[in-house]
Parts: sequence; C-alpha cells; structure tokens
Amino acid sequence: MKFIDSKGRLFNTISIIDLGAAVVILMVIIGIFFFPGTSGSVAQGTGSSNVEMDVLVQGLRMSHPETLEEELEEEGSTQLIIRNQPHGEVEVKSFERIPRTVVAPQPDGSVIAEADPRLEEEYKTDWLITLAGDARVTNNGVVVGSNSVKIGTTVELEGFSYNFRGSVVDVRLPD
Repeated sequence: MKFIDSKGRLFNTISIIDLGAAVVILMVIIGIFFFPGTSGSVAQGTGSSNVEMDVLVQGLRMSHPETLEEELEEEGSTQLIIRNQPHGEVEVKSFERIPRTVVAPQPDGSVIAEADPRLEEEYKTDWLITLAGDARVTNNGVVVGSNSVKIGTTVELEGFSYNFRGSVVDVRLPD
C-alpha cells in the first residue's frame, strides 16, 4: 500500500486537499476561541476630561429659526450622534445664527457684504453651535464616547423638534 496514490489520496482514503482544508478550519477555530486577542478600545486615553467643540451648520432649512433658538435655550442640551453612533446628551454652551450674505460689487471697485435678498434663500439658515461634554484625550486626538472627534468630523444633533447634521470646526480642551 502506497503512502499517496495516483489520485492524491492519503492511504487510499482521504484527499490531501480535504485534509489541508480541515487543518486550516481547525486552526481558525482554535485561534478564535483560545487566542481571542486584546479586548477593549484601541485608543487608550489619559482619563476623562472636558471638551468643547464648535459645530458649523450650513443651509439648515427652516421656516421659524426662533423655535430652534428657544428649544436650545430651554433645554440647554442636545443628543449627539457621531458617525451614526449615538453618544448621548451634551451641553449646548452657546449658539449663534450666522447671517447669510452675498457679495455686492460697488462702482468704485470695492465689494461689500449685503443681506441675501433672494426669496429662495429665505428659509436657509447657518448656525455656529458650541457643545461641551466629557471626552478622553489620546495620542491620536479627542475621543468622545467611542469615536474620535476632529475638525471636519460630521456630527448629528437631535432634539424634540429637530434633527440635523453639522461639521466640527474647532475642538478645545478648556483649562
């Protein structure tokens, strides 16, 4: 009896390819259950600290911006969602409606900013909202919840009567 026959079977019973596949599957199972790897977050921080972030919201369409101002003032907090992951409630430190303007050239060649007179722009508003909450400071930046927050990160703010997205334009660690 030969060790490997002409059809590639071991001892005339099992294929070498089948045996190799079974060994690979067994190694994967052993690797998953006996060596699961490290647990916990990849970004280990230096502890919890306060963070402030400015969120710029551009082109928010609404008919009554006063209602958003009233709700932000009354509640004093909002729900923060980062990369479709709910973080929880953060404090609204301040908010400011930024006037929408257009550039108007003058006869002498200079330009000035004037209020946008176009009717289709009447319902668009821009906001700068400052949020405050707890975060971990890591070597790679600030981690809020389980997501890193940097300039350019898109966040979502949600309250009783609103849900909109904005972009982080500044991240600060107050003293």
